Amino acid sequence: MNLSIEHKRVEIQKTLDSRKTRGERNRLGQFATPTELAKDILNYAKTLISKKTKINFLDPAIGTGSFFSALVSTFSESEIEKAKGFEIDPHYADPSKGIWRDSILNIKISDFTNENPPEKKNQFNLIICNPPYVRHHHISAEDKQRLMKLCKEQTGIMTNGLSGLYCYFLLLSNNWMTKDGIAGWLIPSEFMDVNYGKALKEYLIDKVKLLRIHRFDPDDVQFEDALVSSAVVWFKKTKPPKSYPVEFSFGGTLREPSISKNISTEILRQEPKWTRFPVLDARVLSKGEKLSDLFTTKRGLATGNNNFFILSREQIEEHQLSFRFFKPILPSPRYLKKNEIQADAQNNPLIEKPLYLLDCNLSEDEIKKKHPNLWEYLQIGIKNEVHLKYLCRNRTPWYSQEKREPAPILCTYMGRDKQKGGGKPFRFILNHSSATATNVYLLLYPRPLLSRAFQNNPGLMRTVWSALNNISTDNLIEAGRVYGGGLHKLEPKELSNVHASDIIRLFPNFRLNPGRQESLF
Repeated sequence: MNLSIEHKRVEIQKTLDSRKTRGERNRLGQFATPTELAKDILNYAKTLISKKTKINFLDPAIGTGSFFSALVSTFSESEIEKAKGFEIDPHYADPSKGIWRDSILNIKISDFTNENPPEKKNQFNLIICNPPYVRHHHISAEDKQRLMKLCKEQTGIMTNGLSGLYCYFLLLSNNWMTKDGIAGWLIPSEFMDVNYGKALKEYLIDKVKLLRIHRFDPDDVQFEDALVSSAVVWFKKTKPPKSYPVEFSFGGTLREPSISKNISTEILRQEPKWTRFPVLDARVLSKGEKLSDLFTTKRGLATGNNNFFILSREQIEEHQLSFRFFKPILPSPRYLKKNEIQADAQNNPLIEKPLYLLDCNLSEDEIKKKHPNLWEYLQIGIKNEVHLKYLCRNRTPWYSQEKREPAPILCTYMGRDKQKGGGKPFRFILNHSSATATNVYLLLYPRPLLSRAFQNNPGLMRTVWSALNNISTDNLIEAGRVYGGGLHKLEPKELSNVHASDIIRLFPNFRLNPGRQESLF
């Protein structure tokens, strides 16, 4: 590689990025691959390709060409037969054409997913790509239908409507690859755990031969401006054996990972969360007791605009609003210093800075006639277009809230496992108050038998709460998912599936058989 060209490319990339807001690049999933990471990926690609093979290179989302730059620094000019790239955004494509005008690289300004795959003689034997990380809600319904139809036609794989754009990119590259071609995709590691990732997993172990998945340490975020935990997925376009080992590696670099282990595809077909590999061994999926046997778990309510709908006592008094339109709500977990919330005589939470949620079902006409102060406050929201937010415009009236009754036990929705002071990423909170909570919490509602037990013996709730806090951090992390910077999240279903054997042992007569559950208490 000509170092002066790479230096120029990096400087142009920085300038181009600076001319777009972070929000714009987030929506379009535009996160450039760092130079050293691109080199690491191409150096590893070289180990997978025969020295006699002439490289036909394709990057379906080329940007300014970080992977092509690494390609020409890794392979000699005589080893590269052709190179092509697609870039949908002229903001990056036009300067990229200028950077590589004297090279073999052919850049087309186009949406790769709209391109027709080439004839077999024009296919590519090396595809390296960092596809746009565009979340599903930024993909139009029409585009989703088009992409899902194309993936089904070209691969036989039915994708999920919640899939990110990168899933479609990977699947649609199938018909661009030669037989025995090699592909390396730098994509978010979330596909390894989430439901919509099933389509990619099916493709990787049944349609091609999955060679390796290297997952970067989430504490080492690969992209400075994106909270994404990344993985490089390597596969060969060939009919796979029924069962074969796949290398899973973690941390460090592709050439020098912190840990590596081979996992059989038989295990991969059974395991819903691939991020456990290679750090953990294959687990025996238990059909025993889970938290869902004791609790119904729901996410806290989403207001649509916390700054407008959640007020302090001082703000309510400042606007001369009536407390009849408000109910207590818990603050963010970082403002709760204790894991137990006591209540006053009115059942309000005894916390340092109480907050209240605006929740009103009266019509606008009635508010305007009978509650002028509230009407004036709502006009502030309208002026700031709060009523046009997605959640608000889909509610009637827009200033009413979804129903989330106060939960006796809550769990924090996300956290890091390396917090200052050795704190756990997830906390279970005992709530004696009538305060509800937002969607930064998961709400645990006791199922009927457990609820009856709490009523008969209130001390049991504290015992169960203690047992919840004694669930190992590893078990909770294993149930959830991890994002960049070591951020862990738990969805309601994931928390519900956490093993609860130790808690169930508190009730010796418990039976999973519904016909015998009355003997629980």
